[in-house]
Amino acid sequence: MTCKYDAFFQDRIDTLKAEGRYRTFATLERIAGQFPKALHHATDGTVKEVTIWCSNDYLGMGQHPVVLEAMHDAIDRSGAGAGGTRNISGTTRYHVELEESVADLHDKEAALVFSSGYTANEGALGTLAKLLPNCIIFSDALNHASMIHGMRSSGAETKVFRHNDVAHLEELLKATDIKRPKIIAFESVYSMEGDISPIAEIVALAEKYGALSYLDEVHGVGLYGPRGAGVAEERNLMHRVDIIEGTFGKAYGLVGGYIAGSKPVVDAVRSYASTFIFTTSLPPAILAGARASIEHLKVSNVERDKQKANVARFKKLLSTQGLGFLQGESHIVPLIVGEATCCKMLTDVLLSEYNIYVQPINYPTVPKGTERMRLTATAAHSTEDIHRFGDILKDLWEQNHLLQAAA
Repeated sequence: MTCKYDAFFQDRIDTLKAEGRYRTFATLERIAGQFPKALHHATDGTVKEVTIWCSNDYLGMGQHPVVLEAMHDAIDRSGAGAGGTRNISGTTRYHVELEESVADLHDKEAALVFSSGYTANEGALGTLAKLLPNCIIFSDALNHASMIHGMRSSGAETKVFRHNDVAHLEELLKATDIKRPKIIAFESVYSMEGDISPIAEIVALAEKYGALSYLDEVHGVGLYGPRGAGVAEERNLMHRVDIIEGTFGKAYGLVGGYIAGSKPVVDAVRSYASTFIFTTSLPPAILAGARASIEHLKVSNVERDKQKANVARFKKLLSTQGLGFLQGESHIVPLIVGEATCCKMLTDVLLSEYNIYVQPINYPTVPKGTERMRLTATAAHSTEDIHRFGDILKDLWEQNHLLQAAA
């Protein structure tokens, strides 16, 4: 049976394909204990081992024995699901223990766990800005879609400041009534640029102009700071940030998101945010695994040290080979291609000929003309993995430029 609107939607899909922006998803099967290796299940039925170079499991905690043991124990104790929303039978001891762990991580009074980092941002920003009368939000130009969604759903006026441009932010703040409630929303690590925000300067402006500071640390938690609390902890600024949002889905190796802040702020979000109230809560095994991952990384630097060394090695190799990546401070390596179909072609070649999986990043995730591969050297990659990938990239880059020159 066909829908009478099928032709319309197929035309939209065909447009994406013609522009090189159609997204295809590789079907992967992670192999326990062998990350970053995985099995790729192709559409033709073939299965082969590949090496993943775009994972957010930065420290390999999704495979860590401490995490897996905690998850197995939770399943044995409590079974699979939570049984409902947090409000109706779905708050387990695992939720409470994880929220206590998160609050301790960020040295805040309270924390609240969401089903994802996306819903945490959407729910928290949407709720806080809606509750504050005549609130105005100041948002970095490159903030994540989840933050933008929350701001829009709040109905509050939003002013966008140029990416990491503190002078522009202050210009906008100066033009706003000092008595008006304000929120400054920004990220620590920007995942498509690989750069880090000037947290100290932004927090100072928040203090000067009476604004709440809302910091998204999803690509920072687990990785930065002596206990893995993020870039704000590493720079001794965590106590000056009002609200910290994070995720369990990246360096901690699982899924879910959270906010941490003062008790009144967190309770307001808990009491008013639709994305929290009306969603089935996370299952015990996920919560137990997340807590185990956080507690382990509060005291272990082994994984962080290995990942930092691998990132430094990878960046140095790419620089030596003349490959043009964005030189940010963070662990993320955006390798610019600059054209959508070429970007897709390169990642297809990596997968089909070299058994390396990288997902192309195209518009609208990044602006047209800046299409890229977002590369991540994890704690689990070997030195051999790094040098092999670097050599392959250099060869492909040279071939690509030759093709462009010939054209």
